[in-house]
Amino acid sequence: MTVFLSTLTPMATLFFCIALGFIISKTKALPDNASKTMAKMETWIFCPALNFMTMIRYCNFASLTTHAINIFMACISLTISLTLSIILSRFFVKKKTSERGIYNYALAFANSGYVGDPIILALFGEEALAYYKFFCLPLTILIYTWGISVLTPRNANNASPLKRILNPPTIALFAGIVVGLSGLGNYLPTFCVSALDSLKGCMGPVAMLLAGVTIARYNFLDMLKNKKVYIATGLRLVIIPTILVASLFAVKTLLLSLLNITIGNEVLFLCFFATATPLGLNTIVFPEAYGGNPETGASMAMISHTLCVISIPLMYALMVGIFGRPFNV
Repeated sequence: MTVFLSTLTPMATLFFCIALGFIISKTKALPDNASKTMAKMETWIFCPALNFMTMIRYCNFASLTTHAINIFMACISLTISLTLSIILSRFFVKKKTSERGIYNYALAFANSGYVGDPIILALFGEEALAYYKFFCLPLTILIYTWGISVLTPRNANNASPLKRILNPPTIALFAGIVVGLSGLGNYLPTFCVSALDSLKGCMGPVAMLLAGVTIARYNFLDMLKNKKVYIATGLRLVIIPTILVASLFAVKTLLLSLLNITIGNEVLFLCFFATATPLGLNTIVFPEAYGGNPETGASMAMISHTLCVISIPLMYALMVGIFGRPFNV
């Protein structure tokens, strides 16, 4: 019940913002180009603020040393997830098009931030959240490099692969890593930190409003009839997380038997909450910002965020039954 309620709160917020965006779009309260403007603000302001502030707070040499084993395990999980997404996306879309990129991204990455963060915080507290942030560090870096490159249409501004990777969120991410590791974040003016904190808080709500505005442009029933989206959702919420958790358990067992390296079961739960959350909203934000088709991404977001309210509590309860409660709670 605790995990169900902690999941329900961000879900309720999500649906409220999506519904609000849907209503204001249907009532013509926004101009026709509102979705592109919102997407550009996400790409150029809110995403960069979130990435920069996260890195300057959590990325330092002491923390990297403490959490090195979790980052190593996250890299293994990410390698498997990325390989699966590249293979499986070919079955969803035969030709190498922007739509295949959306499936590629959706099967590789979950909404580990907006959904995963509040669940971890509610269940285990701030110390566990710090562990979770470091586990998600390789994931975050890949999302805003390779991830955005596959979501950006190939003809967007005739951009080369390098230019598509060097986007504002990526630049802000690496700038935050440099500032965090160097300790320069301690010398940032208070008003600058406060402003960036306020801006990064807009990332989730604006992305959800954008999802509602985007959904309103398409036939709602047609979006629900897309069978491929349900298959992708099942893979994202259940099948892929199960494979990843089982793989990390095998690696953990192997390291103990061969090298006598003990890794706690907490890393399995970190992997679960980073990968069993619903399909993210970047499949709407970046295609919209760069002139792509966000319809498939909007359908994925709507369906997966609905079904995860059931899948996350059930799978978490199963994991507790198998591995016990993590973080001594």
